[in-house]
Order: sequence, then structure tokens, then C-alpha cells
Amino acid sequence: MPKDQRDILDVLRYELAFLEQNGYGRSLSMPWKWSSTFRHSPSCINFNDPQRARPCTECPLIDFVPAEARSQDIPCHHIPIGPAGQTVGNMEREHDVVELERTLGNWLRATIERIERERAAGMPQALSA
Repeated sequence: MPKDQRDILDVLRYELAFLEQNGYGRSLSMPWKWSSTFRHSPSCINFNDPQRARPCTECPLIDFVPAEARSQDIPCHHIPIGPAGQTVGNMEREHDVVELERTLGNWLRATIERIERERAAGMPQALSA
């Protein structure tokens, strides 16, 4: 299958809206069910697909994953989102949900703003920064 052709800005904006609307919050009907960042978001190319039919390398977020982590089981959990290089996976394991969501929101807003500035200036995008 070809790489997902969605514009990365659309994906990031959608993810931010999902986060801000408490998309990762616990369901009232299933409060025990844990949500995994990016993986349980409608922005994931395998959302609601337990078979994970599409390889993560087709996802637009793969460009934010360090090259050495792109073959991992959940590569988007290796995206550095924190100011000290904390990854989504680190944050899920070592921080509370509030801190994870605050850090993810900050990263999404900063990344969206940077890409918008680069596009306005006609600059090629360096996604991983």
C-alpha cells in the first residue's frame, strides 16, 4: 500500500483537536480501558483495526520518529515530544496522564506553528525537529 497521503498539518491539527476534546479520556461506559497515545486516535492509519493491516511506515507521523526507532512495534511512541527529549512511550510509562497530555499538546502546537511558518516562507520542511 502507498504511504498515507494526508497532509501532515491536517493530521497534527486533527490530533490536537482530538486531544483537546478529551479524546484520550476514559470512556464512561468502559473506564478500565486504557487509551494509547496516537495508536487509539482516529489520526492513526490503523485506528479500530485490531489486525493493524497497514504498516506504520505508511503513517505521516513516521517522519517524526527517529530513524533507529522506525522498525519498532509502535514507532510513534518513539517520537520525542518533551523538552528534554522525552518520548510518547517514556511519558506513558513514567508520567501521569495530565503531564503526558500537556506535553503532547505543547509539542503539537509548536510543531504545527513551525510547519506553518516554514510553508509560509516557502521552506522545505524538516519534520523531525
